Amino acid sequence: LAEPLAQALGQAVIVENRAGASGSIAAEAVAKATDEHSFGLIGNAALTANPILYANLPYKVSDFAPITVVGSAPLIVVATNSIKFDQPAQFFEQARQSGGRWSYGSVGVGSGTHLSNEMLMAQAGFNAVHVPFNGAPAVLNAMIAGDVQMATLPIGAALAQVNAGRVRGVALTSATRSILAPNLPALPEAGVKPLSVELWNAVMAPASTSKAVLDRFSQALARVIRSEELRQKLFQQGWRAEGTSPEALQRRIKDDTALYAAIIAQRKITVAG
Repeated sequence: LAEPLAQALGQAVIVENRAGASGSIAAEAVAKATDEHSFGLIGNAALTANPILYANLPYKVSDFAPITVVGSAPLIVVATNSIKFDQPAQFFEQARQSGGRWSYGSVGVGSGTHLSNEMLMAQAGFNAVHVPFNGAPAVLNAMIAGDVQMATLPIGAALAQVNAGRVRGVALTSATRSILAPNLPALPEAGVKPLSVELWNAVMAPASTSKAVLDRFSQALARVIRSEELRQKLFQQGWRAEGTSPEALQRRIKDDTALYAAIIAQRKITVAG
């Protein structure tokens, strides 16, 4: 977003990456900024699951002014090559027969890849041991090595390894197939209910940001997201460009928070901190 946004605003846009804690570190930096020039590209877990899981989270969702969802994507269930199956239904049947001996990787406790896999297990009727890693590449490397049997990852992170034959694509977590990966079946084709959440990234501002600054930034960002060039770049990385209203983003946060709260309670998920 940075380069076209800089052109639209007529001033430099600097990207400062603050990784870690399922997005909470970056979210805290945005929530506490007071210069009216700081905005955040924040993943959904930091706005939905983290406030439920972390008792001492250094920010509240009310600390932000929502602007827009930039992009969203269904997840893909991927499996190590040592698991043999012809149809997705056969994979899930093996998962049920594993008796909890399988393990699955995620990009961290409380992340979308963690909670979505817990949703998947609840809906498909099997159990596996959670093994958190530091990022999707580490999850995929562990799967290639056969250290974990499966994961539920963003399309953009996993599809290249699926296409290269290093891991196997089982199914998309969505209700229908996606133009992002048209050859992959969706969960209902395997007799499993689709997951009700996707991964998404939203642009948020500190709640203290003035209306004049918010309006100028939002208008420039909307023009950037509508551009065909950016939409294609997002598509190539496995994201579907959105560009929602602030009100639609607020509803999405509320709806996904309720979904995550239910699975966190059902699966008794806790974290330290």
